[in-house]
Amino acid sequence: MSGGSRGIGLAIGVAAGRQGANVVLLAKTDAPDPRLPGTVHTAVAEIEAAGGQALGMVGDVRDEESVARTVRAAVDRFGGIDVCINNASALALDATEDLSAKRFDLMQQIQLRGTFLLTRACLPHLRVSDNPHVLSLAPPLNLSPTWLGRHPAYTTAKYGMTLLTLGWAAEQATHGIAANCLWPESTIATAAVANLLGGTEALDRSRGPEIVADAAVEILTRPARECTGNTFLDVDVLAQAGLTDLSSYGGGPTPHYDIFVDEPGA
Repeated sequence: MSGGSRGIGLAIGVAAGRQGANVVLLAKTDAPDPRLPGTVHTAVAEIEAAGGQALGMVGDVRDEESVARTVRAAVDRFGGIDVCINNASALALDATEDLSAKRFDLMQQIQLRGTFLLTRACLPHLRVSDNPHVLSLAPPLNLSPTWLGRHPAYTTAKYGMTLLTLGWAAEQATHGIAANCLWPESTIATAAVANLLGGTEALDRSRGPEIVADAAVEILTRPARECTGNTFLDVDVLAQAGLTDLSSYGGGPTPHYDIFVDEPGA
């Protein structure tokens, strides 16, 4: 998994750990940051406390050697790779004239280059897995002008992740490798929401990251040849699994809908 020191990525790692998974994280956060809780090392500790085994690799998903080193370490430690999760992402919701070229490049490089590099490096190992999955934390392709016009640079980066993943679903179908996208229906109570999407009020109307984690585990345990080429919302995955009471995930009676998700009747 790219990222995973905190937030949704960490929740997925912990949920997989509860199922006895071996989890390898490639993340940049080696030392604590006062603005952001958690490091790759604390994430490893949480996954192992949940019952899994974990390996934290400090590096940059944009760097080809960091990715290659992480994949080699995963294979050496655990004997192979069954799942590739593209979780790392940069967020900048500025309008075009307000967005610096540096931030534009960062989003494209993490979301597109990073997703490409990690998946490409995993493919030879996924081909020999019994149930290989690629899962990207990327949205459905909502081409409404509302979303296209709100933050074009961020939209391009996230939709690029989606397009790559759907492309792999088609390209790798003969190898039996599933490739799907997963996106939360509601905003998720993470540092990004607190810092960039509305603070305390937004957090109060956001579900916990565990809802995305539970949906991810549900997808990743499905037969790969029967579940590929989808852009899932977390609530739909859980509903298919028979879970419709989402109150335990928080967010109150009217959770705030996430970016790229239209409210019913909108």
